[in-house]
Amino acid sequence: MTVPRVLIAAGGTGGHVFPALAVARLMMQRGWHAEWVGSDRGLEARIIPAAGIGLHILRFSGLRGRGAIAWLSLPLRLFRALRDAFAIFSRAQPEVVVAFGGYVTFPIGMVASMRRIPLCVHEQNAVMGTANRWLARLASRVMVSFPGTRYAPAQALLVGNPVREEIHQLADPEARYQERHGPLRLLVIGGSLGASAFNRQLPAYFAQVIAAGQPLSIRHQTGPADRDMVMAEYRRLGMTAQCSAFIEDMQAAYGESDLVICRAGASTVTEIAAAGVAALFVPLPHAIDDHQSANARALVEQQAAWMVPQDQLATAEMVSWLAACTRQTLLTRAAQARSLSLKDAAHQTVQIVTSVAPSPLTERSR
Repeated sequence: MTVPRVLIAAGGTGGHVFPALAVARLMMQRGWHAEWVGSDRGLEARIIPAAGIGLHILRFSGLRGRGAIAWLSLPLRLFRALRDAFAIFSRAQPEVVVAFGGYVTFPIGMVASMRRIPLCVHEQNAVMGTANRWLARLASRVMVSFPGTRYAPAQALLVGNPVREEIHQLADPEARYQERHGPLRLLVIGGSLGASAFNRQLPAYFAQVIAAGQPLSIRHQTGPADRDMVMAEYRRLGMTAQCSAFIEDMQAAYGESDLVICRAGASTVTEIAAAGVAALFVPLPHAIDDHQSANARALVEQQAAWMVPQDQLATAEMVSWLAACTRQTLLTRAAQARSLSLKDAAHQTVQIVTSVAPSPLTERSR
């Protein structure tokens, strides 16, 4: 019996790679052979081979924010990328292609269309990225993670953003929050490299909150570059904080926290909802299309989280806000966030992908 084959295209950041990996693993569990196309510079270059999935490298970068020379070289670079993409298709022989975003996905989606292979597009952010925006015109199915995703076609299907299954398995917020006593437990996360603005501003901000009468227990993910500096700053301010370059077990970190202060990438927002934890989102300034603010609003507008611009994070108003927060206030937001989580995102995505496969494969993969 022939094993059905899927080609996953996702590159660059964890926001693209981890949801795609969740879908790839589920398809493999259902009997599919999965291969991956990405760049040699993105997170996928390390993560995907370690997951036991074959990785094809494709070199193609974006143009937004680049100068005239990059635009003038586009025809040649696109020609080379399409040539390499055709070679990847010859080796991988996919029946279905799924694009999750990142510039390397654009040539792959184009070749899928040229070869009349079903193409599915999954958008993680509340604003469709450039590559996915173009590929949506060629796709058999377009899936989105947030209601009202900007630039999504009218026929886009709301499935949610796949996250790690263990995060969904956390106990309900009520069970976690109501058994706690003592200082509010804060978790600061700024992505895999940390957030330098958090590292610079938050120690002094937390010191003011404590001085205003709100005890805090702080866990701060700094990224590797700033860890020693941030630890020294907490010590200088007479505070104790658990500082680490990375946090390996995010399930436990979310589960132990009352409030998370974080950026608003698609995966972070989705994980906050899945975990059922209160969050203060600080969107990355100058993000393309301000997509992080759009992501955060999906929870903020439903009274499931808070959001503040980076330049207002450590103001006197925000000191007063956190000093007045109670665990019950945070629980209310956490429970509302959990109620908005789309728990079956990976399963729905796989169901849609398999539905566009050639009919014998569709029947076999169910």
